[in-house]
Amino acid sequence: MTHVFARAIAVHCAALLFVVPSLCAQTALSFEVYRSRVEPIFVKARTGHGAGLSACAACHAHSGTPLNLEELEEGENGRAFWSEEASRKNFAVVARLVTPGSPEHSRLLRKPLAVAAGGTALHVGGKFWQSQADPDWHIIADWVRSASVRGVPSETAAGPLNFEFFQSCVQKLFLSKRPGLVECVHCHGVEPRNFAPAIPAGRDFWNAEESRRNFAVVRQYIEPGFPLMSRLLLHPLAPEAGGDHMHAGGRRWRSQDDPEWQMLAAWVQGATPRCAIR
Repeated sequence: MTHVFARAIAVHCAALLFVVPSLCAQTALSFEVYRSRVEPIFVKARTGHGAGLSACAACHAHSGTPLNLEELEEGENGRAFWSEEASRKNFAVVARLVTPGSPEHSRLLRKPLAVAAGGTALHVGGKFWQSQADPDWHIIADWVRSASVRGVPSETAAGPLNFEFFQSCVQKLFLSKRPGLVECVHCHGVEPRNFAPAIPAGRDFWNAEESRRNFAVVRQYIEPGFPLMSRLLLHPLAPEAGGDHMHAGGRRWRSQDDPEWQMLAAWVQGATPRCAIR
């Protein structure tokens, strides 16, 4: 990236953020600090047994998850490492999982963090940070906190998610079919991502009690105030538009301009938009 191009991105980052958040994040986050202090955490050996105690790279090297790291190389002494080229590719991936200036709203820091300490409800690899006092959590948090992008709030000002809008409109998306894709209910009726369970026989929609249960599950995949940190909006979004690396159910939205995506983004930001789902 030339200095001229980097400067142009910095000037227009607020406008670009909604379209290509990783590009903006990379202009604010330090690659040097990432490579020297953050990336070693991904290959850090952990004591004990079980998935939650494996090195991050054991699961995230060329995985289907958003933290899709490059394959490690092995040196003559048996030490596993990433080349600088691979580290830069990893950096681009990791940059999409943090909110510069705000560790508390960064997916990278919340997934492996205990729920009681502010973490997300689920991390397949386990919760190996029991508190924000963990040294590794602090290293990554300091790196994220030292960066900032104009237009990215350090704390969300969004109001609470509107349950009534979820009940009457968002749930319609789970039943709505698009050409070439199956409806959400076909895959998301079983745990752990069971926000669209089968509707009891004799009805064509969820009742209030069932809707509240669905809402509680969906909230796990939303970061209020941050559409681009909310997995509900990223998982079915095309990668070239800022979506996750893989979604087994295909790509419902090819761009962030899709009316459905825009509607959900507004809802996540605390608004009650017009329902865009037929």
